[in-house]
This record gives sequence, C-alpha cells and structure tokens, in this order.
Amino acid sequence: MVSLKKIRGYENLHILLWLLKDTCWVMLWEIPGLIMIIPTIGVAFHITWLRRHVRVDLFHNLAVCCWISANSIWMIGEFFFDDKLRIPAMVLFVTGLITVAYYYLSKSRYPENDQD
Repeated sequence: MVSLKKIRGYENLHILLWLLKDTCWVMLWEIPGLIMIIPTIGVAFHITWLRRHVRVDLFHNLAVCCWISANSIWMIGEFFFDDKLRIPAMVLFVTGLITVAYYYLSKSRYPENDQD
C-alpha cells in the first residue's frame, strides 16, 4: 500500500498540474491547455483509486475528479465551441457537489465507516 506521505506529495503534484492547465486556459494557450487535461485528470483518478479504501478520501477525490472534468469541458467549450459546453460542465459540477453532500449526509448515519 502507498504511504500517506507519498500520497500527499502526489496530491501536491496534482495541484501543480491543475494550476498549469488553468494557467493555459486563462492565457488562451489552447494546445498546451488540451495537453494538460490528460495528466491532470489522470492523476486525479489515480489518487482516487489509491485512496478508495478510505471513505472520506474516496468521496472527496471523486468530487475533485468531477470538478476537474467539468473544468476541462468548460475550457474546451470556451476554446473551440463558442462557450456552448457549459451545460455538460454544470452537470459534472453538480455531480461533484452531490457526491460530497452524500458523504456528509451518510457520515452522520454511519460514522464508523470513516476509519482508515
């Protein structure tokens, strides 16, 4: 199993990737922005997989995966589709919110499931 310290370092790398992707977006660098989607989403899903056994991490990381996917769809829409992909992006943003809401609502009913 991967140590928590290594996961935290990996999460910090993920933040860097996310910032690079969003910097490309704001600078209107279309091709680098598109390229950065792959490692950013890939690392997000990998972190989710690595921490899937810890309920709190699973739900929060699933929400992050939804958020970054939504963010990427929104970016692609702005770059290439005259900003017409906001609806699919909104669906993923809401899915992420529902994921976290479900965790917090079910946590109060089953607090014993939050153990490492």
